[in-house]
Amino acid sequence: MSAEVYHAPVSEPSRNSGLISSQDALRRRTVFLSRLLGLYCIILGLSMAAHKQATVAAITGLVHSPPMLLLAGVFALGAGLAIVLGHNVWSGGALPVVVTLIGWISLIKGVLVLFLSPQADMGVVLGTLQYERLFYLYAGITFIFGVYLTYGGFGSTSHQESSAQPDTK
Repeated sequence: MSAEVYHAPVSEPSRNSGLISSQDALRRRTVFLSRLLGLYCIILGLSMAAHKQATVAAITGLVHSPPMLLLAGVFALGAGLAIVLGHNVWSGGALPVVVTLIGWISLIKGVLVLFLSPQADMGVVLGTLQYERLFYLYAGITFIFGVYLTYGGFGSTSHQESSAQPDTK
């Protein structure tokens, strides 16, 4: 029954307005997620840079604590699933693709953290990724992604124009 609501247009104009409405909803979701993720990354990147020793100690403590790794994996999995299920977009410009990639990266990270042993997680974070040695690189990348996403989200004129028009559906 619900499939009929979404796929049974009454006339040609209804189908077109439904398509526009669907595209508009997707644009709004992209703008919201880019703003959310962008501000999150800016704040996280700045905090990382301001408190290197505390951040390195926290990450080191996290990978040495199986219960905390479990929680981190659950949160990463949940965030990744939410983004992938609500915004799995591979076209329409760089911004929606970057948002989708962040969702997939978070999802894969959550799955790996949940299924790898704590020793393997520790080896990846502290060994392979060389978290402490490359710390400022990771903080910088986080900050740059944040600036890009925030600029893309708050600079979106299509979102401002579409939100000013009432939804007639």
